[in-house]
Amino acid sequence: MNLQRQVGAAAPAEPLTHPGRPRSRSPPRCWARFFCPPPCVYLTGPGWKLKQEQIKARDLGEASLQVCGYMGLDSMGSSLLETQKLSFEEQPDSKGFSCAKALYISDADKRKHFRLVLKLFFSNGQEIGTFHSKLIKVISKPSQKKQSLKNTDLCISSGSKVSLFNRLRSQTVSTRYLSVEGGAFIASARQWAAFTLHLADERCARSEFPLREGYIRYGSVVQLICTATGVTLPPLIIRKVTKQCAMLDVDEPISQLHKCAFQLQGSDRMYLCLSTEKVIQFQASPCPKEANRELLNDGSCWTIIGTETVEYTFSESLACSREPVSPVPLITALQLTGGGDVAMLEVQGEYFHAHLKVWFGDVEAETMYRSPKSLVCVVPDVSAFGSDWRWLRYPITVPLLLIRDDGLIYSNSFTFTYTPEQSFLPGQPVLSDVPQDSDKLLDSIHQEFTRTNFHLFMQS
Repeated sequence: MNLQRQVGAAAPAEPLTHPGRPRSRSPPRCWARFFCPPPCVYLTGPGWKLKQEQIKARDLGEASLQVCGYMGLDSMGSSLLETQKLSFEEQPDSKGFSCAKALYISDADKRKHFRLVLKLFFSNGQEIGTFHSKLIKVISKPSQKKQSLKNTDLCISSGSKVSLFNRLRSQTVSTRYLSVEGGAFIASARQWAAFTLHLADERCARSEFPLREGYIRYGSVVQLICTATGVTLPPLIIRKVTKQCAMLDVDEPISQLHKCAFQLQGSDRMYLCLSTEKVIQFQASPCPKEANRELLNDGSCWTIIGTETVEYTFSESLACSREPVSPVPLITALQLTGGGDVAMLEVQGEYFHAHLKVWFGDVEAETMYRSPKSLVCVVPDVSAFGSDWRWLRYPITVPLLLIRDDGLIYSNSFTFTYTPEQSFLPGQPVLSDVPQDSDKLLDSIHQEFTRTNFHLFMQS
């Protein structure tokens, strides 16, 4: 199963009348900060439907079984009013999708950082698990100060994930987000996409578009790449927007929640623009009073904000438990010590516990629990993957898995590679090309995992 969640920073405050109180000429009001863009959850993988069918077969009275959930802020006493119920809809690509559009931060909550908490369960009451977002920083309004690299807290670096939204005439109900649908860019009122913002090396040809590191400044050539689909826009020059004018001579660093415009590189004042749900090009007009400005329309002024995603992947192919899948362990790094027969691997990450074992492919490793952020295991001898491997001249790569005591499998993107010691075959190089049949183990594990895969993607 794959769960994906997507979250943005808090938008400027908006008034809410107190629930349950009668209206008056001067109603008492509280202030709340809504998320913009709103947190989204995606469910992918065949495991979700397979699990629903298993529960239906077990509980014959269940005519319809759905995934339900609630999303709210972490532990600082979030009230029920600040928790939003989620209902999932199936999209054309078979993903389950839900959006916490009404979720907000109360003005009484003075925290600068927090996490979102997602609780999922089936409609028959069986709990799926509790999932957390990454740490989110509250940004209620854009910085009015000129940005400097001496303080990079709000600056955006090359390779960052960002979201872009447009708000016509500053009306919240008219907010549209840059998104991708069917391989084309659209302006959606419901869904938003996360884009990787890359800084380009302007000295190279446009067709090559090599990327470089550093903080992004206005006037830089950048490229936006959709993180989900890989669809890209042509090279763009990012401009600062002031009073609906593109500033051509500003080169300060870009900051969170700034208004900006994207000029197509090499074009005659053509800018990325929305028209209802379509994304089009708009030709700006020269400013008659100031040569360093170009006049834009509402649709070509975008607000930029950093985003984060967290993914949870697990498989019930070996599990028969009704226990929640959470906490889902996340691996962030590996540290190898020693070698040969005494190699030890430290697995670093989050949400570890004593009921987890590290597996190298289909071989269980002796595992020691250190802390919620560290597991240590003994690297299995390579002979466990084939008795004749020591006489072969190519490396072998196996997936690293974390498996709970009840058989629940937690997958990740990390692998472990055994490299042959050249002393066995003096004078002969290690081959980089692996024969086709050497990946049978990896393929069989992947096929079984994919069959029962659950993926949950949280984007914020």
